[in-house]
Parts: sequence; C-alpha cells; structure tokens
Amino acid sequence: MKIKEFLEKNRVFFQMVYGIFLIILVPTLIAFNTIYLVNKYSESIDTTIQRNGLSIGRSIYALIKSDLGDDQALQKKIEFLASKSSDILEINVLKPGNDNFIFIASSNTENINKFYKYEYYDLAWAQPDNDGLATDFVRIQSEEDLVINPDTDNRFWLIAMPMSGFDGHKEALLTIKLSSDIVDTLVAENRTTSIYILVLTILFVILFLMIAVRLWDYALLYRKIKEVDNMKDEFISMASHELRTPVTAIRGYASLILEGSFGDVNDEVKNSLSNIDSSAKRLNLLVEDLLEVSRIEQGRIEIKSSPTDVSSIIKKTVEDLMSQAQEKNLILLYSSNADKLPLINIDTDKFTQVMVNLVGNAIKYTKDGAVEIFTEAKDNGKILEIKIKDSGIGMSANERKNLFGKFYRIQNENTKGIGGTGLGLWITKKMVDIMGGQISVDSIENVGTQFTVSFPTTKT
Repeated sequence: MKIKEFLEKNRVFFQMVYGIFLIILVPTLIAFNTIYLVNKYSESIDTTIQRNGLSIGRSIYALIKSDLGDDQALQKKIEFLASKSSDILEINVLKPGNDNFIFIASSNTENINKFYKYEYYDLAWAQPDNDGLATDFVRIQSEEDLVINPDTDNRFWLIAMPMSGFDGHKEALLTIKLSSDIVDTLVAENRTTSIYILVLTILFVILFLMIAVRLWDYALLYRKIKEVDNMKDEFISMASHELRTPVTAIRGYASLILEGSFGDVNDEVKNSLSNIDSSAKRLNLLVEDLLEVSRIEQGRIEIKSSPTDVSSIIKKTVEDLMSQAQEKNLILLYSSNADKLPLINIDTDKFTQVMVNLVGNAIKYTKDGAVEIFTEAKDNGKILEIKIKDSGIGMSANERKNLFGKFYRIQNENTKGIGGTGLGLWITKKMVDIMGGQISVDSIENVGTQFTVSFPTTKT
C-alpha cells in the first residue's frame, strides 16, 4: 500500500524519467542499428571487391602467362593492360630470389629491377597456382616503402598471386593495385545519406516520443476526469434521490392546505401557497430530469420494448397537455394519414416521456397559433414518422446546432421568462437513440419549429 502511495505521489517524476529514458534509448538504438548496417554494407562491398580483384588477377594472369619467358614482351603487354583501365593503378611481375622479390616488369617503370621483401608477398607465393591473396590499403598502410604505399589518397586493393610456367612450376608473382575510389565514393555517399536519414529519423522519433509522453499525460488526466465525472454522477444521483422526498412533502402539505384540510385560509395565504407549490413543482421536474440524466449516463436505464401502436399514446399525451394549450389559447391537434398505424418496437413509458417533452416544449415556446402532431408511414411502410409542428418563436441555424446539448437553452428576447432546465431535449434524444429511432429538427425564426421522430416499423 505504501509503495502504491509513493508511486502515485511521485507519478509526475517517474513519468518524466520514463519519457527521458525513451527519448534517449530509442534514438540510440536507431543510431546503433544504422551504423551497424552501414558497416556491414561496407564489409559486403569490400568482400565483393576482393572477389572481383582476384577475378581480374586471374584474367591478367591468363593474358600474360605466355610471355613469362620474354621480359620485353611481358613489359609491353603489362603497360598496355594498365592503360586500358583507370581502376588499375599498377601491374607488376616479380620473381623470387635470395629471400626477396625482384621486379622484372611493371606498369610503373621505376620499379623495374628493384628488390623488395614483404611478408604479404611470401604468403601470396605460398598460394596454389591461379589463386592468390587480396588485401586493401588500410591493412598495409603502415608500410613505409613507396612501392607498396604510393603517395596517393586513393584507397586500393593489392592482389598478389603466383604464376606458373607451362611446366607447372611457379616462376613469378603477379601483383595488381586495384583502385577502390569509385566504390569508396559510393559508400561515402550512401553513408552520408544514411547519416542524414538517421538524423531526421531521430528528430522525428524524439518529436513522436515527446507527443507520446504528452498523450500519456492526457490519458492520465482523462482517467482522472472520468473518475471525477463518475463521482459527480454519483453525487447527482444521491442528491436527487434525497431531494425527491422533501419536495414531495412540500407539495403534499401545500396541496392539503389549499384544499382546506387544515382549515380555511385567506386569499393572500392561498396565493403564497400556490407560488410554493409552483416552485416545488419546478424543483421536482429538475430532480426528475437529473435522475434521468444520471441513469442514462451510468447505463442504468431500463428499456422494455415491444411492438406498439403509438396512436393511443399520442392521443393520451394530447389530452394530458390540452389544459396547458388552452391556458395560452393555443390549438392542439393530432391527425394521421392512416386509420391504423404500423407498429414500432418501443418502450411505451419512454416513448410517452418523449412525446410529453416534445409537445410540452412546443406549447411552451408558442405564444399564439397551434401545435399539431402528424403521423405518417414512409418508405412503403418501413418507417413511421411522428412530427410535432408549432407556430412558435422558432430558432436560428446556430441555435439548432446545440439544441440537443446538455443544459443548453436558447437565450434571446423571445425566451425571456420561459423556464426550463435545458435537459429535456437532451433526455429526449437519448431516449429516441436508445430505442433505435432518430430525431431531427427544422425551424425558422419567428415562423415555427418542427420536430420529426422516426422509428422502423415492425411486423406483428
């Protein structure tokens, strides 16, 4: 328990350490992987050059083998072959003698008749005929002899292979200096490109990780908000339940006093009690709406759907709300284009609540004229539409966008003095959605509003 509290208390610190760890680790791994691949690529290229160098050596061997006994002819042929390729820096033919080698022919004439002793040549001489060794300049760059290490910045490969005469005995050693400048340039370009890509990749990864750390923080914040939201829902549910009892008691006692159960009261007291009853009624509606919101948000709302003919529910709603319409001298009508409506799969109590909210809203926001309810089967009887149309104050396009939002109420000159919680339409839409229906609204300012509720029909 103490460890959990310690981690929770230092959550921000550990989150920061974790983020820094990722930002360092991931780019490091990418850099290591890139450098490793580039080095492997270079090694692969070197291996290819080594093999090609030996192949070139064998080809030159085959071309000059017949001239091993004639130094002048051998020299001419070597000079000719060296001039044909810029990649061949030098071709030499050496013969062994007295524990060293003497140059008998060379594309670099300054080498001719020079003696040279080099361990690499001894190793090459020990190789079988038509085979040899190939090594790069890096491995022999410590040598000081200019014959092996010329004054050049070019990296080269040194190929050395023994040459046998027609009798099969070794007679000479062929050496070739093969430039690797072209390949080195390509490798360097690829390495540079890889470094650029690596730097960009690391930058993108760092940015991504920074965003990921922020998103993690947002996720934790979201979880906290959800916890607070759940606590809020629980509080609203508890408070609403606790408010319901005293509000019911206030309305009950006010009603008893008005009815004379406790004796006669004068008109002034009656007016005051009527105001109390009216206020308690509004508070009761608010409590009921809050309880409904709590049930919907917590997923505790129960829907018991069954195939239903809604005409009787609509008629009952009209009867219940007729007194409100008559108080405002409004016409309240219900009409249908069919004697019998197709059945829809709904919860009758919830659908009744939807109709009461929509028709009650229409009456509330209509100063004069009429409120009409229409029912119509659409799409060859597959859809049933219930339309509630009024000649009220209407609303603008911007006001319609937020109409089904929680606690949203239109605030303008026309709505002054009209009470409400701003929850009725939100609850209505949720109810319709839960029962598998759809609701939409069309409205024009100072002309009127029409709500359309549609449900798929069902067979009996």
